Amino acid sequence: MKRLLAVFSLVFFSSFAIAQNRGLPDFTELAEKQGPAVVNISTTQATRGGNQAMPFPFDENDPAFEFFKRFIPRQPGGNTPREFENKSLGSGFIISHDGYILTNAHVVDGADEVTVRLTDKREFKAKTIGADKRTDVALLKIEATGLPAVKLADISQLKVGEWVVAIGSPFGFDNSVTAGIVSAKGRSLPQENYVPFIQTDVAINPGNSGGPLFNMRGEVVGINSQIYSRSGGYMGVSFAIPIDVAMEIQNQLRLSGKVSRGRLGVVIQEVSRELADSLGLSKPMGAVVNAVEKGGPAEKAGLEPGDVILKFDGKSINSSADLPRMVGVTRPGTRSVVQVWRKGSMRDVPVTVGEMLDERQASARQSRGSKQPEQAANRLGLVVSELTAEQRRELKMSSGLLIEEIRGTSGRADLRPGDIVIAVISKGATTDVKTVDQFNKLLAQFEKGSSVTLLIRRGDMQTFVTIKGLNSGN
Repeated sequence: MKRLLAVFSLVFFSSFAIAQNRGLPDFTELAEKQGPAVVNISTTQATRGGNQAMPFPFDENDPAFEFFKRFIPRQPGGNTPREFENKSLGSGFIISHDGYILTNAHVVDGADEVTVRLTDKREFKAKTIGADKRTDVALLKIEATGLPAVKLADISQLKVGEWVVAIGSPFGFDNSVTAGIVSAKGRSLPQENYVPFIQTDVAINPGNSGGPLFNMRGEVVGINSQIYSRSGGYMGVSFAIPIDVAMEIQNQLRLSGKVSRGRLGVVIQEVSRELADSLGLSKPMGAVVNAVEKGGPAEKAGLEPGDVILKFDGKSINSSADLPRMVGVTRPGTRSVVQVWRKGSMRDVPVTVGEMLDERQASARQSRGSKQPEQAANRLGLVVSELTAEQRRELKMSSGLLIEEIRGTSGRADLRPGDIVIAVISKGATTDVKTVDQFNKLLAQFEKGSSVTLLIRRGDMQTFVTIKGLNSGN
C-alpha cells in the first residue's frame, strides 16, 4: 500500500509540475533575438553657474519619481565648478537598419550630447532628429548600416491579459528583461491628452525609459514611458506609448523635425451619468464643452458652451479623452464635421481645424515680460506671479497667475512651470484667481490633507488639476 501511495504521489506531482510548466511562457528566444535591437542611451548636459553648491533636483520622496523622467546621478557636495555635466541614462530601440532609433523625449530633453551603445559594445554619437514632449516620443539617428531592427506589432491585435516583455537599461544595467501582462488599453493619464497608454504590470524602473515593450511574437507594441508610484519605486503599474502613436509621431519628426497638431479651441470635460441625465442624453458619452476660445476654430464654427460633442469626423467620442487625440492627429486646415447634442437635439457642425502651437511657441507667449520679484512657495509648493499687461493682452486673459517654479515635495508631476492658474474649484464653487495674495488666502482656507482643484491653462488648452493632500502651509 505504501509503495502504491508513493507511486501515486510521484505521478500526481509530476503531472502537476508539467501542467504548471505548460502554462508558463518561455521568454528566452524572444530575449535572444530582440535584445540586439535594444540600445542604451546616455546623455550629457553642460551647465554653467557660479561657485555654489548644486542641490540634487529631487530626493527619493519627491513625487517627481511618480512619473520618472531622467536618471540623474547625485552630484557630490561642496562647491561646483562654473561648468559641469549632468548625466542621464535611458533606453531606446532601432527601427531601421540604417540607424533610426526611438526613445522617450524626456530621455534626451536638454541634452548637449547623446551617446548610443549597442549590445556589441559599439558606441555612436546620435543626432536628435526631433522630439515631441506632448507624446514623449523622440527620434534619433546614428551613422551606421546593417543594424538589427525590431518588428512592429499591429496594435489592434493587442489584448488585455496577454504577456508582454520589456527590455532596457534600468539603473544602467544593459539589456535587462522583465515580463508581465497587459493590464488595460487606452488608459488616460492626467495632462497626457494625446496618448492612449498601455497599462502593464511589467517591472519598469529609471533607465527603462524609452525601451521597447514586446508581445510574445517578438513585435514591439509600445515604448515604456512612465510608472505610477507612491514610494518612488516600481509598484506594479507602468505605462507604455502604443507603437502606432509613436510611429505616426516619428514620421512627422523625420519629415520636418516637428509635429503639427490640430486644435478646436475648446475646454472639455467628461460626461458623468448625472450630467447625461440633466442634458437629456440616454447614457454618459461624448465630451461636454465648458468654454470656447474667443476667435478660435470652434467659435468660428458656432460651437457653444454646453454642447456635447458626440462624434468627430464620424468617429464616436466614448470619453472626453478621445476628442483631443482625434483632433490632434487631424491636419491643420482640414474641414471636419462635429456632431453635437444641443438642447435636446442632434446637429452637425462643420469646423475648420486649427493648428496647435508647439511648446516653445506657447512658452514664449507665456514668458514674455519681466518676472516678478522672488517669492516664497505657497501651500502647493508653487511660486506664482501675476500676469503682466502684455501677457494678458497676448493670451486674451483678464487675470491668472503664472507658475514660475515648483518646489519641494509638493511639486506635482501634473503641474509644470509655465502653466497659468485660472481658478480654484471647491464644493461646486469656482473662484477666479486674480492676485497672488488672493490665491494664497484661498489656499489657507483648506484643511491639512484636503484636496483642491485648479483650472489650469497650458498653451492654448485648459484643464482641471486636482491636487490631493495639502500640507500645513507656510
